[in-house]
Amino acid sequence: MTNQRIAGRYTVQQEIGRGAHGAVWAAYDEVLGRTVALKRLGPTAGEGDEAVRAEREARLAAQLGHPHVVAVYDLVTEADGAWLVMELVEGPSLSAVVRDAALSPDEAAGLLAPIADALAQAHELGIVHRDVKPSNILSGPDGAKLTDFGIARGSDDATLTRTGLVTGSPAYLAPEVAMGGHATPASDVWSLGATLAHLLSGRPPYHRDDLDNGPLAVVYRIAHEDPPVVAGAGWLAPLLARTMSKDPLARPTMVEVRDQLARTADVAEHTAMLPAVPPARRSVGRIAVAVAALVVVLLGAAVLAFRSGDDEAPTARETPTASTPTGPAVTPSAPTAAEMEAFARDYVTTASTDPARGFALLTPAYQANSPDYAGFWGRVKNPTILDISADPTRMTVTYRYSYVLKGEGRRTEKVTLFLVADQGKLLIDNATSG
Repeated sequence: MTNQRIAGRYTVQQEIGRGAHGAVWAAYDEVLGRTVALKRLGPTAGEGDEAVRAEREARLAAQLGHPHVVAVYDLVTEADGAWLVMELVEGPSLSAVVRDAALSPDEAAGLLAPIADALAQAHELGIVHRDVKPSNILSGPDGAKLTDFGIARGSDDATLTRTGLVTGSPAYLAPEVAMGGHATPASDVWSLGATLAHLLSGRPPYHRDDLDNGPLAVVYRIAHEDPPVVAGAGWLAPLLARTMSKDPLARPTMVEVRDQLARTADVAEHTAMLPAVPPARRSVGRIAVAVAALVVVLLGAAVLAFRSGDDEAPTARETPTASTPTGPAVTPSAPTAAEMEAFARDYVTTASTDPARGFALLTPAYQANSPDYAGFWGRVKNPTILDISADPTRMTVTYRYSYVLKGEGRRTEKVTLFLVADQGKLLIDNATSG
């Protein structure tokens, strides 16, 4: 297989992984001059032929376009089968990460918070992954990434399994799926909870050294026994219990799981996400801005729905007094939280549709520090505010939003704007993201 050329452009280098649905090889893309991952797909019982399954995996992964989902670049079909061309993630799976030692609650939360965010987006699009497990999550330099949408199901897909066929990995199947029911977003929540249990304990849930741990035995125990209690769960114990509730209706949504996982002071350290760069300052000292972001995001529980840290926030900026050319300085009334939130919503819409008008909402000092403003906002499409909260006493508004960055796919980012009042109107004097 080594040195074989696929589709006339991908030269196979070496096998880097193997799973139930095929082998994964590193390959060199001779056209674009980069190393990619090639996944060879074989037929799966009850899933139709390999071409259909490969097409579904490519379509669903591409539809997500999330920074913590392994990107799918292409789908090619050769005489010997179908191949997915994917992003090559330089890092082990989470099952390999915990092979020698279990993770702490903060470490586990930091790795899984962005995965929960990716799954939350998938659920919003009507996609259920159906095979969330440690071996399908890769730990790379840009943070953990979810892969293998081969048995994922979109809301417009026909039934993908035969009657009586259970699809997924036994140790991470939700009870209702183990008993033959259909997978739902709540089933993904259970599977992520089982993955969390594995990371915290260092072994799959329902594992017993003294019993036959074959697939049927595991499925029986999932259906009939209470979820395992993980001694090292710490502050994650309540969330773990909720995610692995036998009743799907008693489980939290994936959005709730994501937000709970993010509530730790060490998430920013362990998620290894992209550098925290303000949306209007993409070319200004990334390291300095990232450090500042770790300080700023700690604005307190009242303003954080999705948190990456609990550090102290910087001292609030004083609101300057406004003056007019014909009279003495006057102090305008302080804006309300609702007014600040409305300003932030309008700003995101304005900046993405007309960067020049958005740039005018920055103070002159911040404009001078934002040379790449138009370059960034000119690539932002379809922004959606997911949650927002303002603090009038600090003159800050924090929001988490999702957007499509042209050429790079969909992203989710949290931003804090520092506002000032200037002659009765609000302007942005600084911003951080992370």
